[in-house]
Amino acid sequence: MGLRESFTEQMHASMKAGDAPRTSTLRMIIARLKDVDIAARPKGVDGVPEAEVLAMLRGMVKSRRESVDLYRQGKRPDLVAKEEAEIAVIESFLPRAMDEPAMHAAVAEAIAATGAGGVRDMGKVMAALKARHGAVLDMARAGALVRAALADAAQGG
Repeated sequence: MGLRESFTEQMHASMKAGDAPRTSTLRMIIARLKDVDIAARPKGVDGVPEAEVLAMLRGMVKSRRESVDLYRQGKRPDLVAKEEAEIAVIESFLPRAMDEPAMHAAVAEAIAATGAGGVRDMGKVMAALKARHGAVLDMARAGALVRAALADAAQGG
């Protein structure tokens, strides 16, 4: 079963269970997916591929994390709790993220595979990482690791 079907099936289950917050979050995901599908139509795409659905979900989590930080600064624990509950529902559809040691290994492997020698090769390394590990890799964290590794390599470290 694909993610699309899973969203709908879980929304129906949460409606039957009377879980209003989960139902609301699932409706939000489905609505956002429809927007992404509509935006892709001019390119001749009828229903974006699952990789783009995962990217959409990651974007939704990222924006909610930013909101959580702002709500904490504004001393709004009620809104923090709501956003964190939404994050938990959205993340339940994402593959488990790669842990730190595995990420370091993937970065080292990508640098070796691309023959990168310095920060100027960062784009090649990031493209290789995304192609190989895109679904389970936090690209922001990976970018920082790649930049540090390439800076060390350039300095002969």
